[in-house]
Amino acid sequence: MNSTNVVIGIDIGGTNTKLGIVDREGNLLAESAIPTRAHEEAARLIARMNEAITGMTGSLANLTVKGIGIGAPNANYYHGTVEHPPNLSWEGVTDVVGLFRTYTLLPVAITNDANAAAIGELIFGAGKGLKDFIVITLGTGLGSGIIVNGQLVYGHDGFAGEIGHMTVEDEGRECGCGRRGCLEAYCSATGICRTVFELLCCRRAESVLRDVSFNDLTAKQIFEAALQGDPIAREAFAVTGRILGRKLADSVVHTSPAAIILFGGLASAGELIFEPTRRALEDHVLNIFKGKVRVIPSGLKKGTAAILGAAALIWNELENKL
Repeated sequence: MNSTNVVIGIDIGGTNTKLGIVDREGNLLAESAIPTRAHEEAARLIARMNEAITGMTGSLANLTVKGIGIGAPNANYYHGTVEHPPNLSWEGVTDVVGLFRTYTLLPVAITNDANAAAIGELIFGAGKGLKDFIVITLGTGLGSGIIVNGQLVYGHDGFAGEIGHMTVEDEGRECGCGRRGCLEAYCSATGICRTVFELLCCRRAESVLRDVSFNDLTAKQIFEAALQGDPIAREAFAVTGRILGRKLADSVVHTSPAAIILFGGLASAGELIFEPTRRALEDHVLNIFKGKVRVIPSGLKKGTAAILGAAALIWNELENKL
């Protein structure tokens, strides 16, 4: 019986690490998850990941694993490292690829989670057939990956494309990066919660969100309230979309993308976020780009996108560089 070539896709998160076996067509043949245990040293997590990979591959016959792709916060593609990750206790620079090579001779590649999402869209998702697009991940923070002429843009040091840290407002909201006024502090799941409380302070409108404490409020609650016509919730999405669209208009002039793909939990709000984002983009973009840039949803299956993105990274490496 012929063997099927597959890769391992891994998404390292602050709480859980997800792993999957993915074929060249983007089919997820098996998946697993382990607790990241952010307080542990990296070597221990990688040992547990190797155990999980062995368990997954042992359960499926006639597979040939060709490589391992990893998405992780603050990962540096050039060096194979994770550098000062925000939600992990790993200090300094951790050679993740080097640690993996104590367990395997397979090719291993790593990049940050937003870049992995961009390559996932290029290989398996809404970016198939496109050469120039931007992926914006709207989760707890705002990540981004930029594809130009069919290739991910890494820059000279591996950290290009940090659109989430463009400045919206001088001396604005504090951002998790330590600076003030970053786009991420306004256009993310945490950002929209902050917007709701600013609106509640400034508006007298009735809202079910007035009964929710700041620490308990979630983007999902805001979405559900908006669907019921809650004026504060709907205005929060409108404000978020206006800010996002305006800053995306700035990004368009750098690479002239055919599309901007919105990905992640906040993007699941659909037209509540897409419509104001599109309108603000068109209102603020340079005239020569008007009507040329589509704002579209991810083409990756919800719940598996992070694994597919990491798998797409190594498939791309195997086919183009290794």
